[in-house]
Amino acid sequence: MGAPEQPKQQEPGTEEMKRNPTLDNIQQLGQVNTPSGESNLFCLTIIGQVEGHMVLPPQNKTTKYEHIIPQLVAAEQNPKIEGVLIILNTVGGDVEAGLAIAEMISTLSKPTVTLVLGGGHSIGVPIAVSANHSIIAETATMTIHPIRLNGLVIGVPQTFEYLDKMQERVVRFVTRHSQVSEEKFKELMFTTGELTRDIGTTVIGSDAVKHGLINQVGGVGEAIKELNRRIEERKQQMNGGYVQ
Repeated sequence: MGAPEQPKQQEPGTEEMKRNPTLDNIQQLGQVNTPSGESNLFCLTIIGQVEGHMVLPPQNKTTKYEHIIPQLVAAEQNPKIEGVLIILNTVGGDVEAGLAIAEMISTLSKPTVTLVLGGGHSIGVPIAVSANHSIIAETATMTIHPIRLNGLVIGVPQTFEYLDKMQERVVRFVTRHSQVSEEKFKELMFTTGELTRDIGTTVIGSDAVKHGLINQVGGVGEAIKELNRRIEERKQQMNGGYVQ
C-alpha cells in the first residue's frame, strides 16, 4: 500500500494577492490605493520611463500613460479627493505621452503639487512644472535637452520641421507653467559640453529653483503641507461665495 498523497502546497502569498486588492494595486499601478480610497489626497507616482505607443522591454521600469490618464480622471471626479500629489523619479520617455500627462495635470480643477525625487529628466520636465506648485529634492536633478528621435529617420526637410514643431510645444508648455523665460530655457537646452555625447544641461535642486523651473527645494513634508494649504484656500474661496 503506497504512502498517502500529500496535499499540494500553494505558493505563499498567491491566494492572498488574489484576495487583497491593495496588493494588486501596488503590483499593477504602484499605488497603495486608487482615487476611490479614503484619503483626501491622491498620490500619483511617475517613475522609470514614460511609456507611450510602443511597449518597452519587460526589464524596463515604466509608467504607462494608459494607466495614468484614467487615474487622473477618477481623481477629478471623486468628491472625496481634494488634492493630488505627483511624485516623479523619471528618465523621460515618449514625448507625446509625457505631454498628455502634463496637460491633464495642468487642467485639473483640484490643487496639485509635484515633487521631483531622484530625477525629472527630459519629458519629465513638463510634467514637473504642470502642477499648481512644484518642489524638488536638494539632490534631485533635471536634464533639459532637445527632442530626440529613435529608429528610422527620413532625412527630408519635413522630418526636421516636425521635430522643431514638437520641440516648440515642449518649450511653450514649460515656459507657460513655470517662471523660466523662453530664452533661458533654450539656452539650457542647447548648451554644449555639459552632457557626454549630447547637448543640454543637467540642473540640480537649487539650480532648478534659481532658473525659475521649480518653485522651491523641499521634500514630502513640504509637498503635503503646501497641498493642504491650497486645499484650505480652495475651501475658503468656495465657502466665501456662499456667505456673500
